[in-house]
Amino acid sequence: MQRVMNSTCRKLLATIAGAALLQGLPTLAAPKEPVAVDRIVAVVNNAVITEHELNARIDQVLRQLARQNTQAPPRRILERQILERMITEQSLLQRAEETNIRIDGAQVDRAIGRIAQQNGMDLATFRAAVEKDGTDFEAFREQIRTEIAIARLREREVDNRITVTEAEIDNLLANPALKDRQQNEYLLAHILITTPEGASPDRLQALKAKADKALAELKAGADFAQISAAYSNAQNALEGGQLGWRNEGQLPSLYVAAAKALKPGQVSDVLRSPNGFHIVKLVDLRGKDAALVIRQTHARHILIKTNEVVSDQDAKNRLTQLKERIDNGQDFAALAKLHSDDLSAAKGGDLGWLNPGDTVPQFERVMDSLKPGEVSEPIQSPFGWHLIQVLERRDQDVTQERKRLDARRAIRERKSDEAFDGWVRQIRDSAYVEIRLDQ
Repeated sequence: MQRVMNSTCRKLLATIAGAALLQGLPTLAAPKEPVAVDRIVAVVNNAVITEHELNARIDQVLRQLARQNTQAPPRRILERQILERMITEQSLLQRAEETNIRIDGAQVDRAIGRIAQQNGMDLATFRAAVEKDGTDFEAFREQIRTEIAIARLREREVDNRITVTEAEIDNLLANPALKDRQQNEYLLAHILITTPEGASPDRLQALKAKADKALAELKAGADFAQISAAYSNAQNALEGGQLGWRNEGQLPSLYVAAAKALKPGQVSDVLRSPNGFHIVKLVDLRGKDAALVIRQTHARHILIKTNEVVSDQDAKNRLTQLKERIDNGQDFAALAKLHSDDLSAAKGGDLGWLNPGDTVPQFERVMDSLKPGEVSEPIQSPFGWHLIQVLERRDQDVTQERKRLDARRAIRERKSDEAFDGWVRQIRDSAYVEIRLDQ
C-alpha cells in the first residue's frame, strides 16, 4: 500500500513544479503521449488502496471463481465486495503494526513451504504453479504475510482472551440434544449481510430488503456460491460462504435451529442476529461415531513472568542464558526448579501429557514444531516468556474422553468466532475510510 502524501509535501512539489514551468525547463515539457496514473480508490486512515491493487485482487478472485465453476457477480458488485475486504484487511494490518506484530521473511518462507508440501510440491514447482495461475509470486508472498499477521493479531486480541469453564462444558454435555450433537456434524454455508452499529431504521430496512432479494434468488434456483459472492459481507463470501464440517456445539444457536429444520440442499429463511441478517444452507449431514485418536505431547517448560521489575527483554535474556546452559549439558529439570515462575517448577517444569488445545496458541505452535528432546528458543505468551522442551509424543485413543474434549473445543471455537466477527466490525467501523471508487 502506498502511504498518503502529506499536504506539506504536496504543496512543496507543486511549488517546485510551478517554478520549473515558469523557467521553461525542457525536462518538464508535456509528454507527447498521456501517462497512466494509478489512481486512489480508497483511503484507510493513513494508507491508500490503489486501482491497480484492486484490479489485481479482482483478477485473482475471478480466477478462483472460475476454478470453482462459480459465475462471478457483475463487475460493479464484485468491485465493492473486494474493496470492502481490502479495507478491512488494511484496518487489521494497521492494528497489527500498532501492536508491534512483525512478520519477517523467514516466517513467510516457512508458511509457503508448508503450503507447497500440503500440495505435494517442492518450492520451485509450487512457485511455477502460482505464476502459471497468473499470480505474481511476490504479491502472493505479501498476501501470505498479511494472512499470518492477521492470524497473530486474532490470537493476541481475541483467541487468548477466550476462556471455557468446566461449568460451561457440564452445561453443554447436560443438554438433552447431546446425542445428536455427538453423532452428527453439519456442513453449512452462509450469507451474512452485516448491520452497522447505530444503523437507522431506514438503513436496517434497506439491508433486510437486500437479504430478502438474495433469498428470493436462491429460492428461484440461483447458485448459493454466486449469491454469496454478490451479496454477503462475510470474510468467506468469495469462497461460497462455506463454514466446513462443524458439530452443533461449534455453531451459533441461531444456525443450529435453522440447520435442524433443513434437509441437505435446502436454505433457511432470512435470520436476524445482532451482527446482521443471515441465510444458512445445509450442504450435507454426516454421522460421527469413529474412534478419536489424538497426538499427545509430553513437555516441560521454564517460565519467567514479567512485571514492574522484570521487563520482556530481561526475561528473554535470562532464558537465553538458561538455554545456553542446557545446550552445554546442564539438566533442564534442575534449572526449572531453580528459575521457573510456574507452579510446575516443583516438578522440574513437567506439564505432563498435553492434548491439542490445552495450551495457548503461541505455546502450542512452538511446542508442535519441536522434536522429542529439542529445546525451543525463548518464546512469549500471555503468561510471560518460556523455554519449552518436548520429551516424547504418543497417539492416544481418547474415545471415552471425546465428549468432554469436543465440548471444550466447540465452546472455544464458537466463542472465538463470535468475538472475532464483532471485534473486526469494531476495528473497521473505527477506521477513517474514504471510498473514491466513483470519483
